[in-house]
Amino acid sequence: MERRTRSYLAGRFGDYYRGRTVTPPPDADHREWGHIPFTGGEGTTMVRHQSLLDVAGGPAELGSFLARETPRHVYFSAARYDDPSNRTMADKGWQGADLVFDLDADHLPGVDPETTSYPAMLHACKEALQDLLDVLVRDFGFRDDQLQVVFSGGRGYHVHVRDDSVAGLDSEARREIVDYVRGLGLDEDGLIEKRPNERGTLQKTLRAEGGWGRRVHDRLLSYTERLRELPEEAALAELQELDGVGEKTARTIYGVLQNNPEGVRAGNVELGPGAGTLVRALADRVVDEETAPIDEPVTTDVRRLIRLPGSLHGGTGFVVRRLDRDAVADFEPTRDAVADRFRGQRIMIDVTDPGPVPVGADADDSFTIAEGTRSVREFVGVFLLARGRAEKTAE
Repeated sequence: MERRTRSYLAGRFGDYYRGRTVTPPPDADHREWGHIPFTGGEGTTMVRHQSLLDVAGGPAELGSFLARETPRHVYFSAARYDDPSNRTMADKGWQGADLVFDLDADHLPGVDPETTSYPAMLHACKEALQDLLDVLVRDFGFRDDQLQVVFSGGRGYHVHVRDDSVAGLDSEARREIVDYVRGLGLDEDGLIEKRPNERGTLQKTLRAEGGWGRRVHDRLLSYTERLRELPEEAALAELQELDGVGEKTARTIYGVLQNNPEGVRAGNVELGPGAGTLVRALADRVVDEETAPIDEPVTTDVRRLIRLPGSLHGGTGFVVRRLDRDAVADFEPTRDAVADRFRGQRIMIDVTDPGPVPVGADADDSFTIAEGTRSVREFVGVFLLARGRAEKTAE
């Protein structure tokens, strides 16, 4: 990044911060703060081990600090400390930490950053976010007011869980949560228990009250309903797509599902030959499709620094946006994370890395830009400058 480009971005970042209020997290005075300034050269310099008092003189002065220093990236710790500015981690006096989840499009199964477009990566990441939120709400019972959903400004999303029940968990306990959310080591046999039926006889039954047992039972019900709507041969063909189900087993399962819908609704795994095979196959599908591929080190690190909502991401120029849970489905980062400050004018840039530009009104509103000097809308220019795909020219 050339000097003119750094100076331009730093100046416009400062204009952004002067025009808005950035709300600090709860207990801001007890968190460690860090930032990366706009420095020359290829590398970056992280300034950390600071309290908010060191950085800005307190929460009320955070906006003034950001407008004055115009950092490229801004972070705060998930943890709270007695002495957040102590440079020795062991001497900071750890009090507890938010439970933080990170979803990065680069790490999603089936996403190749080399071939997948930026909007498509973000769309896949949003789907994974919705799976994560479903697990946190339905399985763990967290309320909306205990969850803060944040678009990272780059390639993914963060979820902060702020509740006393998880604040004191150590890394090992948080790793168990990660394993649950990702469905790692799921004991399929453990989803089933022996319960008395209406005749008092013990029978194998799905644990449908909650957790992965409920998810498998929900899938069993929806799958069975769909099969009943199909012609028999089509239903048999679909059954044979499941692992471990051949033609003979498919016909057996089909007969059971047709003849005993009450048993299916009750989660009875002893309906007849093949019922257990069906449940295990559906459990595998549920784990593949409903788990969230969260970044384990972020969740298990009880001293992690995380991006400040409301700040700008120095690698895209996008706003690190807080989102209400019911707004996630309609959120389009390439549209809704564009700072209003960057919408009102055009600027001149020298494009050094031509190609698709995925920034516009909608996720699919991308266009191709050619190499050389170009006049572009400012938010497009900021994106290309921040990504290292262009340099600022004189106006």
